[in-house]
Amino acid sequence: MSKTTSDPITTEVVRNFVMSCAQDMNAALWRSAYSPVIYEGRDSAVAILDAEGTMLGQSTGVPLFVGAIDACVHLVIEKYGDDIGPGDIFLMNDSYLQGTHLNDFTAVGPLFHDGKLVGFGAARAHWSDVGAMDPGLPMGSSSIFQEGWRLGPTRVVQNYEELPDWMDLIQRNTRMPSAILGDFRAQVSAIRTGERRLGQLLDRIGQDTYRASCLNIFEQSRALDRAAIGELKDGTWSREGYLDNDGQSDDPIKVALTLTIDGENMIIDLEGSSPPVAGSVNCGAVQTQSLLRLAYKTMISPDRAITGGSFSTMSVKIPDDCMFNAREPYACAWYFTGLGLLADLMIACLSEAMPEHATAAHYGDSMVATFFEVDPRKKQWLSVEATAGGWGGSNGADGESALINLVNGGFRNMPAEVYETKFPVRIEEFSIRPDSGGAGRWRGGNGVVRSYRMLDDAGGALWFERSKTPAWGLAGGKPAKGPVNTLRLPDGSEENPLKMRARVLPKGTLLITRTGGGGGYGDPMARPFDEIQRDLDRGWLSPEVAAEDYGVVIRDGRVDTEASTPRTSL
Repeated sequence: MSKTTSDPITTEVVRNFVMSCAQDMNAALWRSAYSPVIYEGRDSAVAILDAEGTMLGQSTGVPLFVGAIDACVHLVIEKYGDDIGPGDIFLMNDSYLQGTHLNDFTAVGPLFHDGKLVGFGAARAHWSDVGAMDPGLPMGSSSIFQEGWRLGPTRVVQNYEELPDWMDLIQRNTRMPSAILGDFRAQVSAIRTGERRLGQLLDRIGQDTYRASCLNIFEQSRALDRAAIGELKDGTWSREGYLDNDGQSDDPIKVALTLTIDGENMIIDLEGSSPPVAGSVNCGAVQTQSLLRLAYKTMISPDRAITGGSFSTMSVKIPDDCMFNAREPYACAWYFTGLGLLADLMIACLSEAMPEHATAAHYGDSMVATFFEVDPRKKQWLSVEATAGGWGGSNGADGESALINLVNGGFRNMPAEVYETKFPVRIEEFSIRPDSGGAGRWRGGNGVVRSYRMLDDAGGALWFERSKTPAWGLAGGKPAKGPVNTLRLPDGSEENPLKMRARVLPKGTLLITRTGGGGGYGDPMARPFDEIQRDLDRGWLSPEVAAEDYGVVIRDGRVDTEASTPRTSL
């Protein structure tokens, strides 16, 4: 019998169909989720994989998740083997297996067609509360056992029926049982959507042609990656930076990366990075590798979708005793804090190999503000919100302002109208933070100002980073400003916390958060006067900073080109 093949047109149809299928899965998740962090913030990701757990299609959402979802599917296959049937759903959140914090639950379900296993659907989403020491994400944890309940790959739905004991356990281990159960069922809905949509394709082209198309897709991805890396110049480059602290002490934490290009191979080595720390910025190896894949993809063939054939040219070395290779009992609640800096370091190294795509650093951290109900007698509410910032300038373009950081992709700030409807908090300001981007021929993007007024007593916590290593510039561009927060209490006292453990914020408290900007690219004295004037007119640049960074003289709000320092050429 001859082997079934797939022609290029059919392969391309399958490629686009599975991507569309993943988007439909994510839409089902967002539309049926109970928690705003999912349906408004988009803290989720879904994927569709083949029967061996190899990635085929992924959705928008949190790109950091997608590169690690296949590891979760492999864990299910390894544990359950042939004992996987139609309608099953498996659930896990273990930080050391899937790499993230315990709030991120991954649901995995087999996809059957005509009684045969043809693939897997997976949906990861942030559960608002998983019984940690504080509501939501604990800011002060020093052990995984303070961060919530932990689950390895576990069957919680069998033959389309929820297993009651597991549903009971889920609801008993959260402060928000109805919302969490609703979010879990939304993840199941996403997987069921994937099975239905994939079945429509298989009814048309058959399982054999589908499988042949998948193999073609994988091989095409491998060939494109080999060609892209092969075109880069060989060499070894190293970069390092420092996190502010781990939430337990004020000691900076070193993050180091060395990148080598050798022919068609890329080798990334994290030797020199800090060993595991007492605080919660440790990260599981699976998610570390996923972040490095994401940074790779921003520079190498970014227009091509990630598949099981991607990254075949990339190898990663993570020391055993490293904060990016967390093991029990190290805390991991803020695992992504080091990843934002790690991504910037890798992109900086890649910029040496492909200078035409060089980009200055971005603000780099999720900058999270959390608020919650403090009275146990009242209905519990919880808001966990990442905040946008500035991205770095590049050769030919200014950095974007008010954009979510690299690891979070499709994240969105909750609209003020929705926020104020759901929570006893008023958004008093949401604006561009002037002067926060680094100066350059192409300036860095600006961060944002987002202010919260407590309309009732509420719990509050903060996790802001990158004040000690703010976004750096390139090619003569200047670094950006880092984050700054102001907490004004009703008694008139004022504080400036970047990291703040859960505490009561009395009614009337005002929190003003200010995120960092992106680094500048190129000599600031080469920036044309008309572009400086445009930034002044928009309110993105103050006259004082314009004079200091760009050598211009401002008269009545206008750049005096005759009195200003002449422009240089690049």
